[in-house]
Amino acid sequence: MKNENYVMTSSLEDYLEAVFVLSTQKSNVRITDIAEFLGVSKPSVNRAVNTLKQNGFLEHETYGDILITPAGESYAANVLRRHKLIKQFLIDKLGVTEEVAEHDACQMEHVISPTTIEKLYEYLERQG
Repeated sequence: MKNENYVMTSSLEDYLEAVFVLSTQKSNVRITDIAEFLGVSKPSVNRAVNTLKQNGFLEHETYGDILITPAGESYAANVLRRHKLIKQFLIDKLGVTEEVAEHDACQMEHVISPTTIEKLYEYLERQG
């Protein structure tokens, strides 16, 4: 059951984004896959998956596959879009290395406002 007042943390956004990305790469996403992808422990993944499940972003039966719900997919796609836009801007416009841009985009994607991300998107579109 999704809690309408739930505020997603940056850490949970990372877990949700990981499930989203992994689900595009493989048919079955498991706790171990997420742990390896993010470089975290399986107990950490379990806690995050349970929280995301309780709030309607994931479906998961104990020891089973992890499925992203439509709400989770929409949320994760938005996080990934922010990440890619910021990373593109840092590399293309500021000349930051890909490694630094990846790290910084991962941090920035969680705190940038919707207004700023839309302005960034418009700017990059105009620049071609």
